[in-house]
Amino acid sequence: MIERSARIGILGGTFDPIHRGHLDVGAAAQQALGLAHLFLIPSSTPPHRDPAVASGYHRFAMAAMAAAGRPGWSVSDLELQSAAPSYTTTTLQKFLDGGYAAANLYFVIGADAFADIRSWKDYPRVLDRANFAVVSRPGAGVREMPARLPELAARMTTAPPEPPSGRSSMIVLIDAPTADVSSTAIRRRLRAGESITGMVDPRVEQHIEQHGLYTAMIADLGADAAPQVPPAGRLHGQD
Repeated sequence: MIERSARIGILGGTFDPIHRGHLDVGAAAQQALGLAHLFLIPSSTPPHRDPAVASGYHRFAMAAMAAAGRPGWSVSDLELQSAAPSYTTTTLQKFLDGGYAAANLYFVIGADAFADIRSWKDYPRVLDRANFAVVSRPGAGVREMPARLPELAARMTTAPPEPPSGRSSMIVLIDAPTADVSSTAIRRRLRAGESITGMVDPRVEQHIEQHGLYTAMIADLGADAAPQVPPAGRLHGQD
C-alpha cells in the first residue's frame, strides 16, 4: 500500500520507447527528493507531439521492464485507459481526487520539456496541482530556468526538506547528469538497422527486437490499441 502522506513522484511521457534518459531523470528526482514511490505513466495521445509509433500495450510493457528491480517504481495505465489527449493537469487532478495532497506530489520532468510549460493546458494553474521536479537534460540545464521562465523564478528552489508553509507548490530544480539519448534517435537508429545497446534497458532492447518494433512494426497493435494489463498495473490496484 502506498501511503498518501508519502512523497510521490509522477514521471509521464510517451515512452516510445522508454530510454536511459527517462530513467536517469526519475532516479535523480527520487534521490534528491527522497521519493517513496515513482509512477511511470505512459501517455495515450500526447497533445504536443506526433502520435506514438508503438501501441500502448508495448509502451506499457517496456516501461514495466525498465522499472523492474527499481525500489518504489511502478507503471500506471492511468492515461492509457482513455483515447483522449493526455494532459498533465487532468492526470494530476486524478491523483488529487484519489486522496493525494498536492504538497506530496512531485511531477518529474526534464528541463527541456519544462521550458515549454507556458503552452500546457491550464497553465499556470497546473503548477498548483503538484510540485514540479525539473531535472537537467543535455543542452537544457536547470540553472537556465529562472531566466527562461522569469515569471516562475520566485517558485523555483533546490530540493528543501519540506515545502514552505503557506506558499504555492514548488518548482524544484535538480542538477544531475542524465544520458544524452532520445526516443527519436532510437527509432531512427532502429530504422537504419543500427544498434541501440546502452541507450535502453537490456530487457527493453530485447522486447523491441522480439516484436520488430520501430522497424517493420508487424507485431505492433496500433497506436490507439488499449493495453491489456493486469489489475495490479493500474494506479488504484496498487493501493
